[in-house]
Amino acid sequence: MSYRELIVELDRAQAEAYSDALIDFGALSVSVEDAHADTPDEQPLFGEPGLTPQRTAWQRSRVIALLAPEHDPAVLAAAAANALALATVPHFDVREVEDQDWVRLTQSQFEPIAIGKRIWVVPSWHAAPDPNALILELDPGLAFGTGSHPTTRLCMEWIEQSVTLGQSLLDYGCGSGILAILAKKCGADPVFGIDIDPQAVESARDNSARNRADVTFALPDACPAQAFDIVVANILSNPLKLMASMLASKVKPGGRLALSGVLARQADEVAAAYAPWLELGVWRELDGWVCLTGTRDVSGVRRESL
Repeated sequence: MSYRELIVELDRAQAEAYSDALIDFGALSVSVEDAHADTPDEQPLFGEPGLTPQRTAWQRSRVIALLAPEHDPAVLAAAAANALALATVPHFDVREVEDQDWVRLTQSQFEPIAIGKRIWVVPSWHAAPDPNALILELDPGLAFGTGSHPTTRLCMEWIEQSVTLGQSLLDYGCGSGILAILAKKCGADPVFGIDIDPQAVESARDNSARNRADVTFALPDACPAQAFDIVVANILSNPLKLMASMLASKVKPGGRLALSGVLARQADEVAAAYAPWLELGVWRELDGWVCLTGTRDVSGVRRESL
């Protein structure tokens, strides 16, 4: 069985309503993307959490509707246009989509990932390339963190080099739990992971059980009151700046902080937000992203009051 895709380019004002109309008339699914994607005219819509986006829709959108074999693309295109009272039916293209084993196809796109000196992130459907390495079994899912993004990779490499046996560690913004699980396998204890998304917390718990790693994952209101030897946070620069006081307070005097999710051009402003408590510097840069690290003064007193 084969399916077809109906592809229409529309102005910003029409794309959403046309998409809804296609669904109403029987399209199996509809996606909307920037018509100028992968060109110099591509327009990013959203920035970091806490910042108001400058745009909420693309100037020109590409609407892609998946149709069942019995659906006539021309009839659906005309019906959607009539529903919106458009003067003419927009120009459209039709693309054949062969039915296939979508699960197997998706799995084929995720291979084991080697990180640092001895870490392998391995999807459950693959065998570990090196069974003697430090293996993290992790499937791609809804929670961020499989080791493929530079920010996650930077944090993992830092943990591999920095964590020693028996150190306590907090992973704030844990996502899939990959950093906390790695820290536990590197000898950290106890290890806690915190995330604002309940679904991420559940995902992290499942991943820790699969990896036989004793890590406690919870929402922020259940974050331990204690300070830690190591705190890691792989989020984005804006929330990292907003949480500077809280995250710094979670680092023991003499403890270390590692932050990622920071672009190289944002490093100075993030470091400045943490300057009252500790001095942060760039530990390593990868593909335009940096990992910032620093050690809290053994006195634990705000540096500006010294």
